[in-house]
Amino acid sequence: MASTLRSRPCRLCRKWFRPDPRVGARQRVCSRSECQKQRRKKTQASWRETHPDYWVARRLLQRRVQQSEAGPQRLPRPLERLPWDIAQDEFGAQGADFLGEFGRVLVGHVQDQRAAQVLDST
Repeated sequence: MASTLRSRPCRLCRKWFRPDPRVGARQRVCSRSECQKQRRKKTQASWRETHPDYWVARRLLQRRVQQSEAGPQRLPRPLERLPWDIAQDEFGAQGADFLGEFGRVLVGHVQDQRAAQVLDST
């Protein structure tokens, strides 16, 4: 197979090289470290461009795993009395976590509004 592979110019540095027989005709860049670094940089950039939501989804998944290891979610005072085990049965763990976070945001907003009303009345 090595005899069938002919020398070709590197697409980056334009120097001639003989492709690695394991890669064969698919090799477009020589094995110099500068060319390999540049090739890898281009490959990673194109992958990030075609998968823009990968890191967002990965962070959400990692957060969900961390929360499940930490145990049940701690919620503010009025939300802690709700039957979260039923919500988890109905909506799944991720749905119940979403409802808990949504409730936390709402409680925080209501508390901010109450604090502003108290200040306005004095």
